[in-house]
Amino acid sequence: MKKTLFDRLTALALVLVLAVAMAMPASAAYDMPIETSMADETVYLVNLDDGTVLLDQNSAEPRYVASLTKMMTALLVLESGEDLEKTITVPDSLTQEFKDIQNANGSDMRLVIGEEVRLIDLMYGLLVSSANDAASVLADYFGSGSISAFVDQMNQKAAALGCTQTKFSCPHGLYDQGNVSTAQDLVKIATACWKNPKYMEIANTTKYTVPANNKHDQPRDLETTNLMMVPDGEYYREGIAGVKTGFTTLAGRCYVTTASHEGHNYMLAILGSKKEKKNERFYIYPEANAIFDWAFARYSDRTLLAKGEKVGEVALRGCDESKVVTLHADTELVKNAYDDASLTVEIEAPEELKAPIKEGEALGTAIVKLDGSEVGRVSLIADKKYESALLKGSMSAIALVPAVLVVVAALGYLTAQLSHSQVNFAALFRKRRPQARGRRRATSHR
Repeated sequence: MKKTLFDRLTALALVLVLAVAMAMPASAAYDMPIETSMADETVYLVNLDDGTVLLDQNSAEPRYVASLTKMMTALLVLESGEDLEKTITVPDSLTQEFKDIQNANGSDMRLVIGEEVRLIDLMYGLLVSSANDAASVLADYFGSGSISAFVDQMNQKAAALGCTQTKFSCPHGLYDQGNVSTAQDLVKIATACWKNPKYMEIANTTKYTVPANNKHDQPRDLETTNLMMVPDGEYYREGIAGVKTGFTTLAGRCYVTTASHEGHNYMLAILGSKKEKKNERFYIYPEANAIFDWAFARYSDRTLLAKGEKVGEVALRGCDESKVVTLHADTELVKNAYDDASLTVEIEAPEELKAPIKEGEALGTAIVKLDGSEVGRVSLIADKKYESALLKGSMSAIALVPAVLVVVAALGYLTAQLSHSQVNFAALFRKRRPQARGRRRATSHR
């Protein structure tokens, strides 16, 4: 049946779907591989390289976040452009703030009013030993003498990073009331910190010494609160880097950290972990360790499409040699992904093609999906040359032209030669006939 113009336009927009069920990596969150210490605990695991969410338990639920708050405090300081070697003086206005920190049993680096201390020392106190007094001094300084003004900056920055359920009420997180966020928001903040080289340099330090100053005759040693980074420690794991720990009675154990494995990067946020399970004081670290074990065992680099791999076929007309064009992947597509996901390849190409087609000619696109989510696109090309039957016939006819010309020329030559021979024969005949008549006349006169 002859196709209408509408049919042809529709054909050009057709998407051919090739569904291939395979044990391949995933691009969406999966069931929790561990039992968390609390049923309402938050777990959020993300592949930092492509943003794929691997695990999600209560990630959108607002939680108290304790000292994870200090990520934002540090980020604002680092983005201010201030020289971190600058020395500042702890002001009298923080006297009550220091008392409040002590009354709440908050961790500190033993700062005192009137102490002259470098900004860089405060940053190490903030991120290495999670010192609340360091957070207050930094907030006061960068808030131009107003901690509340600095907290306003924190909330503005959170909004700028795309956080929708984050509300900071203090620069350190020691005071839980009104200081909340979600794992999704915290990963946005932590990712910005992770991308800041200075932040990670400080956060990855396991030991730091604050030099003596006008209020301390002896240097002060600071040690990291991130026990998964401590070499030879009970919870040490290779590849762990930053980002921040936290704890209050209401918030429970909180942790945001990154881990690298086989060239790939992951970020894990855990909120509201408790210590009651297995008598572990820091059960959050075994939880994190088990989650990373699961991720590294199930996620790896997978070749979703190989270069030159046959992906599909498209109908071809106008070619005597073939009725279809075979489509091949122009490039390789490799993704770090989950091993149990289903792979789907959707082919965007015309319903029908017309010869001629060149070898390697781009004819469409393969849309690669894992568990229904797009993870990449690959150009599809013709596997070989497909000639047009009409053009091929024309070329064959053209190829005969020289032979025809030779034949025509030969015939022309023969015709010319024959004509010339006939002319010569006629002339000869004319020459000979008078002589014959003369002989006959001579004979008749005898």
